[in-house]
Amino acid sequence: MKVQMTTKSRKNGRNTDGKFGPGNPGRPIGSRHKTTLAVESLLGGEAERLTRKVIELALAGDTTALRLCMDRIAPVPKSRPVKFDIPMVRAAADLPPALTALMQAAGSGNLTPDEAASVAGLLELQRRAIETAEIEARLSALEARPK
Repeated sequence: MKVQMTTKSRKNGRNTDGKFGPGNPGRPIGSRHKTTLAVESLLGGEAERLTRKVIELALAGDTTALRLCMDRIAPVPKSRPVKFDIPMVRAAADLPPALTALMQAAGSGNLTPDEAASVAGLLELQRRAIETAEIEARLSALEARPK
């Protein structure tokens, strides 16, 4: 016996198969989460006074308040631009010299291990792009051969 599935819309915008229906816009632009709205309503117009109090506590030596202030003034950077000499990678044969330069930069301390890993990830993306282009070229050449 064959059961036919229908895709009628439900209240949450999803079809009975779990997918969003056509034209579902998702959350409206500028809308905020219930928790954000609740926090804003609780704070009311007190944000400026609370901020001033935290600064006063930090200046008085409260280390937690000081940490809070410093995290806002000078947050830990997520990443930074790295500068080191690396050869241009245009073909698969260019990857070993680039990786060698990367390893030398990390080994000499010019890059942290995390920075080197990030650059290595970019080189891997480049390798995959080169590989994809080469496979596409080979496939096109094979398809163009007379049969």
